[in-house]
Amino acid sequence: MTTQAAPPPGGAGPAPVSPEEFARVQQSPEFAELRHSYRSFAFPLTVAFIAWYLLYVLLSNYAGGFMGTKLFGNINVALVLGLAQFATTFLIAWLYSRHANAKLDPKARAIKNGLEGGA
Repeated sequence: MTTQAAPPPGGAGPAPVSPEEFARVQQSPEFAELRHSYRSFAFPLTVAFIAWYLLYVLLSNYAGGFMGTKLFGNINVALVLGLAQFATTFLIAWLYSRHANAKLDPKARAIKNGLEGGA
């Protein structure tokens, strides 16, 4: 069975790619470098965010006095840290987008072009 990418608008599509070619590319140093670039960014950030989230949950359960500390007006530590969870999520998404555009996409495009015969 061969796999073929969708043809570009207004042109002929790339040549079919065999499973053997996919396996060869998957074993290539270029693919290993792409995988390393992704994992070296995604895994540490994921672990850090999960730890940050669990810290918030643990503080909410076991440090009620601290979390209830008023900072100003009716704004307490729990609210600030809860909103910081949202800000952190958007920050991570933005950082990943920058990382993907700068490091992952060019490598993936080069691998794809090589697989499709420079199309």
